[in-house]
Amino acid sequence: MEQNKVFALEGKVQHYQWGGFTFLPELLSTENAHRQPFAEYWLGAHAQAPAVISGGTDLFRLLTDNPSLLGHAVASQFGRLPYLLKILDVKDMLSIQLHPTRPEAIKGFAAENQAGIPLNAANRNYKDDNHKPEIMAALGDFYLLHGFRPVYAMKQILQAVPELHFLLPVFGEGNYRRLYATVMEMPAAAVKEHLQPLLDRIIPLYNNNELSKDNPDFWAARAALTFNQADQIDRGIFSVYLLNLVYLKKGEGIFQDAGILHAYLEGQNVELMANSDNVLRGGLTPKHIDVPELMKHVRFEPVIPAALVATKLNAHEAAYITPAPDFELHRIQLGAADSYQMTAKTTDILVVLNGDLVATEGNLPGIECTRGDSLLLLNGADLNLQSAEGALVFKATVPASA
Repeated sequence: MEQNKVFALEGKVQHYQWGGFTFLPELLSTENAHRQPFAEYWLGAHAQAPAVISGGTDLFRLLTDNPSLLGHAVASQFGRLPYLLKILDVKDMLSIQLHPTRPEAIKGFAAENQAGIPLNAANRNYKDDNHKPEIMAALGDFYLLHGFRPVYAMKQILQAVPELHFLLPVFGEGNYRRLYATVMEMPAAAVKEHLQPLLDRIIPLYNNNELSKDNPDFWAARAALTFNQADQIDRGIFSVYLLNLVYLKKGEGIFQDAGILHAYLEGQNVELMANSDNVLRGGLTPKHIDVPELMKHVRFEPVIPAALVATKLNAHEAAYITPAPDFELHRIQLGAADSYQMTAKTTDILVVLNGDLVATEGNLPGIECTRGDSLLLLNGADLNLQSAEGALVFKATVPASA
């Protein structure tokens, strides 16, 4: 370990039911004979699913036992690898969700530990003591919900959808707290009373392919067909209308901060976040929903979605800049016969999304990588990347100011 600072890395697949069946298996060159959903590919040091380096050592144990591998600045500030890199394939809609701040995560994690709730319990809200801001970059067309609509847009949607007219006086001139509490806390019978006429109207349109993906009705109908059970209508359908519907093109990104309600709807992305698995859910999921806990953390304010484009650092590398101190997502583009020299300032993770490359450290034999392969770069690693046919690589790192 003392001689090498660059290693092949293998992540862990999460088979959540909303995942697709082909994108990640094809990316990772693995079979999916049993048609399991492949939802997320984790590349990081989260204790729940740590990546493994060549030789079989898991990254969580390696960095726990050797924090100096993070570099002095990152080891001093965070004490662990501060980020978690993922590749997602969103076939079915994800839950309406948000993530807590770090102080609230510390408090909630301690409280559930004290209450004796097992870490793997279905009713567990806090899996760790960390916050979970996140940046995603779209790998193709991507749809999501992100933050409450601005006042004018909220009034517009409540006026445009007849079945939501009852919420206009609730919202007034911008009472987001009252609006969301109304739909999240009303009895199930009232949810059905308000949403059943809406679904009766839009589901036939959806089934006849008469709705476009830029229309919230499309996603509300899909949500109903995916999540409604027996005589129950999922109240998360309200959120489809109350949150901004965002479309991202390939290469565009978006940042989700603590307290911002959001939900991924469809597409594939690269996602980088603080090293946490804390999610508070408000609907559109069979997983644990805790509305009172969710409501404690919602930022009841309008959001104007801002699509991020990567800022060029040099001819080959660009960075998605966010306020998060824990992580920074970079995109590296190599053309045919290109060569690129880089030095790791902390523990970095690279994943190849397209093409081929050879990663060479000093005079050591190069590591050949193709689509789906990943590399671990320890602090101080000097690396030369060469590609015969061109490559698209994403890098997880920590901002230089950390």
